[in-house]
This record gives sequence, C-alpha cells and structure tokens, in this order.
Amino acid sequence: MRAQSGVWYLPRNENYRLTYASGAWATEDQLVQEPVHQGKVVLESRRGNTSHQLYPWFALDENGQATEETGRVWFGEIAWSGNWKLVVEETPAQQVRVVGGFNDFDFSYPLKPGESLETPAYYGGFSSQGFGGASRQLHQFEISEILPDHAHPKVRPVLYNSWEATEFNVNEAGQSVLAAKAAKIGIERFVMDDGWFGARDTDHAGLGDWVVNPKKFPNGLAGLIRTVNADGMDFGLWFEPEMVNPNSDLYRKHPDWVMNFPGRPRSEERNQLVLNMARDDVKEYVFHAVDTVLSDNNIKFVKWDMNRHFGEPGWPDVPPADQNEIWVKYVRNVYEIMDRLRQKHPGLEIESCSGGGGRVDLEVLRRTDEVWPSDNTEAFDRLRIQEGFSYFYTPKVMMAWVTDVPNMNGRSTPLKYRFLVAMQGALAVGSNLNKWSDQDFALATKMIADYKTIRETVQLGRLHRLFSPREGEFTANQYVSQDGKQAVVFAFLHSQQYLRPAPAVRLRGLGQDTIYRVTTIDNKLMHAQQTYSGSYLMNHGIDLHLTGDYDSTLVEFDAVN
Repeated sequence: MRAQSGVWYLPRNENYRLTYASGAWATEDQLVQEPVHQGKVVLESRRGNTSHQLYPWFALDENGQATEETGRVWFGEIAWSGNWKLVVEETPAQQVRVVGGFNDFDFSYPLKPGESLETPAYYGGFSSQGFGGASRQLHQFEISEILPDHAHPKVRPVLYNSWEATEFNVNEAGQSVLAAKAAKIGIERFVMDDGWFGARDTDHAGLGDWVVNPKKFPNGLAGLIRTVNADGMDFGLWFEPEMVNPNSDLYRKHPDWVMNFPGRPRSEERNQLVLNMARDDVKEYVFHAVDTVLSDNNIKFVKWDMNRHFGEPGWPDVPPADQNEIWVKYVRNVYEIMDRLRQKHPGLEIESCSGGGGRVDLEVLRRTDEVWPSDNTEAFDRLRIQEGFSYFYTPKVMMAWVTDVPNMNGRSTPLKYRFLVAMQGALAVGSNLNKWSDQDFALATKMIADYKTIRETVQLGRLHRLFSPREGEFTANQYVSQDGKQAVVFAFLHSQQYLRPAPAVRLRGLGQDTIYRVTTIDNKLMHAQQTYSGSYLMNHGIDLHLTGDYDSTLVEFDAVN
C-alpha cells in the first residue's frame, strides 16, 4: 500500500541537479550533489525514525549552476519522524517530479468506517538567491511557524551537560561541584545525563525504570535541583523513554511490551530493546513515568534520547491485518506524549536526540526546542556537519557542545577554536570541568560572555555561508541580525601551507551606506581601522591574520548610523 503526501512537478528542464544529505552515525548531514537523469532516485528511511543515513530534504537547481547566493533553487521536505520516502524522477518527457510521504516499505493501514489517516506535511519552496536563499527561507519559516516558541521566539540558554565528566557515576555531591563550576563561567542550564535512575550503573540495566536511584540520591533530586537553582541555573534531565533493558523491573514485568515477532530472537543493540510505543498501555506508562518525575521536581528541560533503530517491528497482540500500523502509531504516540507533557508542564523544553542526529525533522521540531545533530563533537568535523545541518535547519535549534580533546579522531584543537565552532549554534559545554585549568576557566568565561552579546544574531538572524569547509582549508560563516544592525563573522583556518594568507572575507547582506564599527575578540584583523561602510565590507572585504593549524577568530560588526 502507498499513502503519499503529494507530488511536485517542476518547470520543464532537462538539466536539473539534485542536492540531498546523507550520512551515518558521527558523520551526519553530508551534502551530495548529482545530475538528475531519466529514472528514479529514492531517498528514504526504513528504520522507524528520521535516520542518520538520509534526511527528508532535497533541493533541485537548474543546469547545476546555482551557487550559495545565486541561481534558481526548488527545495522541499517531508515532516515526519518515522519511515518516510522521497522519489525524485525524470520522466521520458523530461518532466521532473518529486513524490513524498509515508514510506511504502512494509506499510499498510486499514481504515475502519469513520476512521481517517493524515499523511505527513510536505513542504516546498523556491529561492532565486541560490542555496543560501533557500536556507534562510527555511530558517525563518521554522522560527516563525514551526518551533514551539514561534509566537514569541526567544534565544536558547547556554547549557552544561555533565555526561563526559561523570558518565554513569552521578550523585548529588559530584553534580553539585560541577554545577558550581558551570555557574561561574556563565552557564544558564545544568543538565544531568544518564545514570540517575533505576539500577543504572552501566548501560546493561535500568532503562525503563524511571525512578530516582536511592543509593545515588537518597533524598531524591530536590537537593541537587535547589543547589543548581541557587547557582542561578535551571535544571534539565536525560530520559530515553522508548527503550528498555532486559535487565530492568519493567521488562521483567512486561516482556510483551517490546517489539517482537513470536519465536524469533529479540536482538539487542546497546543492550536494549525497543518498547512498542504503538500500544496505548505503553504510551500511558511512559507518559506517567516521565510526568511523575517532572511533577515531583523543578525540571525545565528534558533531553529525550532514542539510541537504536527498530529491530523486530512485530506487534503480535493485534490482528495480522493491523500489525503494520506499528510504523505510524508508534510515532503518533511519541508525539502525543510530548504534547501532553508540554501542556501539563508549561515552560518545559525538550531536546530531540537519537544516537546523534537520527530524529531531526520539521514535525518533531513542532514539539522540541532544539536537536542533537551528532554524537561527534570534534570541532573540525563539526564544521562540515554543521554546514550540512544549516542547509535545512536553523542554527537556533542546533545544539553544539564544547568538549575535551583529544576527541573523536584523536585530534586536539585549541579551546578557543572549539568554542567558536560551537558558538555558531545553540552553545553548550560538555567538558569535564574538574580537569580544566585556571586559564581554561578564564577563556570559557570570556567566550560565553561574548556569545551572549551575539547569540540573538546567530540564532534568529540570517546565515550566509561565505567559505565552505568542503572546498578548502578556510571556512567562514556570517550571521546578520533581523534588523540589520549587527553582523558577526566566524572564521577558521584548518592548516596553513607556504605562508599562504587567508583569503579576503567579503561580507553579504549589509546596508550599502551603513557604517559599521568593527571589533574582534583577538586582534586578528590585518588593518587597524575601526569603521567601514557596508559597501566596502561587501566589495573589498576584510583581511584576517590567521596562521598555522586550527587558528580561528570572531569579528563583530555593529551599525553606528
């Protein structure tokens, strides 16, 4: 069976180019471009969630000539957090069309008299200003129409997550020490990650038992939360509500609640199984388990994780004709739980995380305030991941952590470089503050203070990708505030060869006759002049003194007339 949301016919042209994003765990959001030929290109997920492998977004430009700022670009996206499918097809009549909606893989959804099924929203747009124009349209649409705070958009707080400092070894004393250190550098939200519940000393046990571990927190979470609040921060907590460890009280009581096919092994990933969220009894259990923790504590933020895909998507408790409804009802019930939690707890914010960027789409963004793009927080890798992410999602929702080195690739980059990479989205710190030096704390305090002066421009402004990390050793991105009164440029040099200087950076989107005062965080400008016209900055540009490996800078431009 098939249930598509729509079909889009593009203007007749024999030479379209398709752009989409592919990836895998830790390598999300990698851009791919290829010419469209007769036949079909299928972009899809069959994994039960949006997936790391392909993203439900596409762009088509004429004759493969669109650039970042020029050219005609058609773009679209399926808003769905389950199995989705996009088919790009050029017919023998040289007509390109894009069909999108539910994935027809293993799909059926019998409707009884009076029942209906709503297909996912299929959004489409057009830009005459290249891929950058398309991105800026999507970003503004997400901010003003999609996100939970769209009626009154606000900036994201600076967050600290204690996972890399303590992993499962959490307790009130240790978390309180980290909270005090986080507060001193300007953190606004303290999040305790995995390990606070059930018999959760490793990832082999406890998932599903959402009760506070009495050995780690004999007085519950209230004491820690009071400490965090007294330090001037609000408190957040990690959950993975859709999963269960076989070694858990929940599984021992309800082994029938997991997805399964009778007579077949129940395959584990990360020592866990997937709860069948399509079941209403499971949905109610999850809602009440999370709701109880939120009701008993002053919790402002939930990091909602989902660390594996579907294994055996069986539902033996319903008639065979209805079993394939699991793909749709699972997702609908997850949405319902999030909606009910937000309704019962006004002001609650949620982060969508799925082993990295496995659940990021326009429909989950109606319920979540930010997303986790990737488990890969290595700063140089993140430049490409974040670039790809920015093609279809606003930097406002992009969680970006500063973490310790050496990181994912055994690579070490300077702390300032790591901060500047992360400051291009919703800034967070995930480092082990217990190992930081006085110099690290001083730099972090300064960088977070600097970020707070520009974050509205970064999160709510207009992004111009000036130099791509895919195309050379130099990367630069520019953000312009909605009122045009501030612009900021982030610049990164991967490695310098032959004493070659960084290229001139020509800005975009400024007022031609506006005079801008220019300031830097580190005196990396080649010239000492303090004011420039918008025309000069866009046509001549600025020269930066970046040298060696992993050098970086931030330049701020503020209108003075």
